[in-house]
Amino acid sequence: MHTPVNLDPTDAPSDARDPDLHDRLVQAEALYDQAPCGHLSLDREFRLVKINQTLLNWLGYRREELLGTSALDLIDPDLRDLVVARLSMLGEANRTELIELAVVRKDGSRFHALLTSSAVRDGHGQFICSNTTVVDISSRYANEARMASHGGIAQTIADRIPARLAYYDKDLICRFSNSAHAAHHGKQPHEMVGAYLNQMVRPDDLPEILPRIANALNGEAQTFEVERPGPDGQSCFYEIHYIPDIQNGSAEGFFVELHDISDRRRTEEFVLEANRDLAERVREHTSELFRSEQRYRLMIDTIQDYCIYFIDEEGRITEWSDSAQRMYGHERQQIAGQAFTHLMASDDEATDSEQVLFQAVANGQWESRGWGMREDGSRFWAHSIVTALRNERDELQGLSVITRDMTAAKHLEDVMNDLNKELEKRVVERTQQLVAANKDLDVFSHMVSHDLRAPLRHISSYVGLLQEHVGEHPDPVAAQYLDAITKASRRMGLMIEGLLEYARLGRVAIEAQPVPLGPLVDGVIRHLKQDNPQRRIEWMIDQDLPVVRGDAMLLAEVFGNLLDNSVKFTRTRPQATIRVGWQVSPVEGRTFYIRDNGVGFDLEKAHNLFVMFQRQHHSMDYEGNGTGLALSQRIIERHGGRIWAETAPDQGCTFFFTLPFEGLEPASDFPKSTATDLMV
Repeated sequence: MHTPVNLDPTDAPSDARDPDLHDRLVQAEALYDQAPCGHLSLDREFRLVKINQTLLNWLGYRREELLGTSALDLIDPDLRDLVVARLSMLGEANRTELIELAVVRKDGSRFHALLTSSAVRDGHGQFICSNTTVVDISSRYANEARMASHGGIAQTIADRIPARLAYYDKDLICRFSNSAHAAHHGKQPHEMVGAYLNQMVRPDDLPEILPRIANALNGEAQTFEVERPGPDGQSCFYEIHYIPDIQNGSAEGFFVELHDISDRRRTEEFVLEANRDLAERVREHTSELFRSEQRYRLMIDTIQDYCIYFIDEEGRITEWSDSAQRMYGHERQQIAGQAFTHLMASDDEATDSEQVLFQAVANGQWESRGWGMREDGSRFWAHSIVTALRNERDELQGLSVITRDMTAAKHLEDVMNDLNKELEKRVVERTQQLVAANKDLDVFSHMVSHDLRAPLRHISSYVGLLQEHVGEHPDPVAAQYLDAITKASRRMGLMIEGLLEYARLGRVAIEAQPVPLGPLVDGVIRHLKQDNPQRRIEWMIDQDLPVVRGDAMLLAEVFGNLLDNSVKFTRTRPQATIRVGWQVSPVEGRTFYIRDNGVGFDLEKAHNLFVMFQRQHHSMDYEGNGTGLALSQRIIERHGGRIWAETAPDQGCTFFFTLPFEGLEPASDFPKSTATDLMV
């Protein structure tokens, strides 16, 4: 067995005559190790001889734990035989087909992956090893499972449709099938899911349909007819529709709708043949028309979901089909000659029968909806299409009425209306609760501002008087107690101020104006540099910070709180690094971030990160009263955005917040904001 080529630059022989070769090897190894997908190499016994860092991170192993071990241990046991069979094919072929399987992590958990392998050979064509690319498709499986959990109703509806329906994704894998489509292939609908198109289609038919599928995946709907041999060997004709599934401007798959039109084609061929022989078969003309009428009547009478009957221009029923009898329950001799209003509920005012007849005769066709009445007295919601029938001289011969039972859809609409009314009621109740809560908050704010601050001022004053009373050489213990009281009263004062500010932010109106964030952030940083002259801080600020619309003073407070946190919690770093940047989010507008290399904290334990007076570090280690993040969150929420953090102990911290897009004036027309003046 040959040893695979090692791209590790640390193992490559140094060559002073060609340093560029070494650099390129280093770059190649870095690209391999940090690729967005996993890569691994196996020898003939399926032992791991190379694996990149991306796949190691997914699996949770260290490199030395896996090299030399069997890669089959990482595969779901039920799929190992399939993997062995695929990889064994590389002895003759250069590449295997795509395969989906579950990969086992170190902790025993699994994730779904898409694998493809290729063979590496030496100059004589001898197999050296296999290279395999691994793509994590867990999110796709999760989406499919979520869609499947809500797809029961859709499956039931689709199974009642005689047409063959299916959905294939852009990898030509079946993701949905109704019963008719699955039965054609001798399967159940759930057995079709996950099957490739080439497993369902005869090889001889692939050259014809693949170009049409390619057009559908390019966004072009396809409609065509094909002739195929049926189960009994006779030719059958099908009308096929490929409908692209367009999402975000591109096709993620396509729907297949297939109708058996064999009867229609045979009828068309029959009619065509009859027309050709019409001149020679005049005597058979009457019998042929009779047979055609019989087929027409059979078609009308066997309709399941619709019914059809005929009325004259006065609205009296002239012809009653079997399908109408099934839907309404009236016998033909019982209903003939009756006004078609007899079929409507007596209390239904939604349908004006005279208006329906007038509009149908005048316009050729008219639709109406209303409650229909069956012979047993039960009602159903009827959708009727009344069509005027005219001969070649445009003389009115009567009208046809095609009615569909839409009761289920009506009930669904009523349920939705009831739900909307209930929702509106709950919104009104919740609004009233919020108004009451705001009133309570106003009372509480007034109490804090007047009833709590006065005793606090008394405490501070008496502490000052007591310090003057004991003189310059007080008892050490008493001095310590007095100092503690002074700090506690000062901290409580700051907490009361923060609480009042938090309550005020819930009611204050947002003074929206164009705010250029570049000058605003520069001003905040200038103040922080003045307050921390001895600190070594590297400031990395994006030079293209945008202009947003909001309250300049409040946004300045957000940046001030977050940047002050970064300065505070990088105090232990000899060289602090703080970065301010932004990016566009297609869903939430603009996303801004402030990242530092400070001490960080355990995010899993920070359940109350944005709650007033909650701190992640002890006040003896880092000053502060725990109000900055709560105030920042309220300000961002008042601007229609959200705020969150990503951090880990001793790994620095990044705060993100979003601001939605709004119509802005050109940058050259923005007035100089008050916040910008304050920051200068």
